[in-house]
Amino acid sequence: MDAYGIAKEYLKGIAQSHRVFEERISIKARALSSEEAIGNPEDKDYPLLKGKERMMQAEFKGFLGQAFTDMYGDYEGTLSEILSMDMKNNFRRAIFTATLNAVMMCFSNLKGTIHCKDQDPPRCSQELMKYIYDRFGKVKIAMVGFQPRMAEVLSKHFELKVMDLDVDNIDQKKYGIKIEGPNKAAENLKWADLALVTGTTFVNNTYEEFLLKKPVVFYGVTVAGLAVLAGLERFCPYGR
Repeated sequence: MDAYGIAKEYLKGIAQSHRVFEERISIKARALSSEEAIGNPEDKDYPLLKGKERMMQAEFKGFLGQAFTDMYGDYEGTLSEILSMDMKNNFRRAIFTATLNAVMMCFSNLKGTIHCKDQDPPRCSQELMKYIYDRFGKVKIAMVGFQPRMAEVLSKHFELKVMDLDVDNIDQKKYGIKIEGPNKAAENLKWADLALVTGTTFVNNTYEEFLLKKPVVFYGVTVAGLAVLAGLERFCPYGR
């Protein structure tokens, strides 16, 4: 599935119908500080607080959209320029994805394009546990992307395997579970009944590996717009 192709067609349609190609509309994306992105949660083990990744934020007509990425920096341009951008690296895909979220918030009333803050992540994790149990039952879960509160809660209620790209996490034991690297993806996905996948896989362009014949739930603000356009299941109850 070409998720970015679908998204570009949507944005082109919006640009044409609302004549924004003909206006100089500034779209900014910048790396947020950890406090701006996630506030001040009690726990300090979130990726946003460790400094290796940042949340990019795009602003379009006063509407905000975000995307999580390991390649971040400032950018400013028109919607036309972003549409013509070659999606050749994580930085460009983060700009495009954050922009899509902001534009869809403006024109399509998209919800949950801004990261939750403070004590929302623990509440989110409890709701995720209930959501999975009610929706899928007592399943085996392969989690792609180590989200500490989710892993902490899910490990108490389900058989869980977790994969991550952060070398500081790989081979470490968290909440009784050994965090594995991407080399275990195929094996773990075959084992699992359900894949729980970070939306950041769309920014690092690995998402197609996780579009399986078995149930897949993407989580987070990054995939807000793409999930709607591509008809993917997404969980993000406290996105703003």
